[in-house]
Amino acid sequence: MEDVDDMDEEFLDRDMEGSESEVDVYDYLFSNSTMADTSSAQARKGKDIQGIPWERLTITREKYRQTRLEQYKNYENIPRSGDGSAKECKVTKKGGSYYEFKHNARSVKSTILHFQLRNLVWATSKHDVYLMSHFSVMHWSSLTCKMSEVLNVSGHVAPCEKHPGSLLEGFTQTQVSTLAVKDNLLVAGGFQGELICKHLDRPGVSFCSRTTYDDNAITNAIEIYSSPSGAVHFIASNNDGGVRDFDMENFQLSKHFHFPWPVNHASLSPDGKLLVIVGDNPNGILVDSKTGKTIMSLCGHLDYSFASGWHPDGVTFATGNQDKTCRIWDARYLSKSVAVLKGNLGAIRSIRYSSDGQFMGMAEPADFVHVYDVKNGYEKEQEIDFFGEVSGMCFSPDTESLFIGVWDRTYGSLMEYNRCRNYAYLDSFI
Repeated sequence: MEDVDDMDEEFLDRDMEGSESEVDVYDYLFSNSTMADTSSAQARKGKDIQGIPWERLTITREKYRQTRLEQYKNYENIPRSGDGSAKECKVTKKGGSYYEFKHNARSVKSTILHFQLRNLVWATSKHDVYLMSHFSVMHWSSLTCKMSEVLNVSGHVAPCEKHPGSLLEGFTQTQVSTLAVKDNLLVAGGFQGELICKHLDRPGVSFCSRTTYDDNAITNAIEIYSSPSGAVHFIASNNDGGVRDFDMENFQLSKHFHFPWPVNHASLSPDGKLLVIVGDNPNGILVDSKTGKTIMSLCGHLDYSFASGWHPDGVTFATGNQDKTCRIWDARYLSKSVAVLKGNLGAIRSIRYSSDGQFMGMAEPADFVHVYDVKNGYEKEQEIDFFGEVSGMCFSPDTESLFIGVWDRTYGSLMEYNRCRNYAYLDSFI
């Protein structure tokens, strides 16, 4: 993953470059910025889901979309990697309708601190979402449409519980690079290797740790899981090449594996036996989760990878790369990927499977989230199309909701989609 200094230049380039039409759009947006949400009823009547008043602009939505596709700069560590991957990609049918738009909350400002790290939105139920907003972890209730602060890291944060290995002095002004929330545990990772653990059902912070004092210390990803015994653990992937497993029952580091390049994401198989490791190398690795020993290299991507995820069946998994592709792998036949799925304009920065295994969500850095029908071989997809950088996306644990964080200086928001259900059997009662 790139150093912090490169981030500002990347965002500056995206902010300043664009067509005259793009400037017209933003001139209008700045002078007419209101915080009106959009409901499903309004969207059905033709209102733009983000509230952008296209009818009053000098450019149509279709033309602006084409401009974005032509001018958006995909960040690559290996030049032209996105061009080289195109010939392998699976042709998928668009037009799937798996999740329908429900609500766009403009008052929820989901933000990003590092342009390559986009796992900052998590749902613990179909109504409860946690996300980063500047220096705060916020909770959003889609039931009450109210937001509350869960953790503020702008000042001094220190643990209120005493555990061996915890840094009792805590941290000051933590820059949160990544986040994970599952059940009652929240873990935030920082640019200097900070880890802040909070139980949502307890006051204060439970545990603070610094994974490394290495200069290259950014925490790139966190995954929370339960061991076969039921103990809660989390895995932290770091720019120092380390993958660390923390036991939250004893608040201790239980495993530490080191790899020859920065690790951007790690995913544990449902049975807890295998780890997918991806990072600043075109090839990923499948390793034994107990020993860290390599089982097989994952060859095919052409750039660095920042996303991975296991299907609940424990047989297939996916990796997302800056070559604009997501590769699907079968753990039984690892010589090559079984499918290659392509994004529209940029890297695949986040991958999530629904808990029932029916769908896979795939987020580009901006403008697009793709939802694939996994049960039918990734043959068909629903393409969710909007404008703005993606801070994160997630399915609710019960698969009923899909949330997408949009980071934009004017139209930043949290979008909520509900799973489409066939309730035709109810017609007999009408």
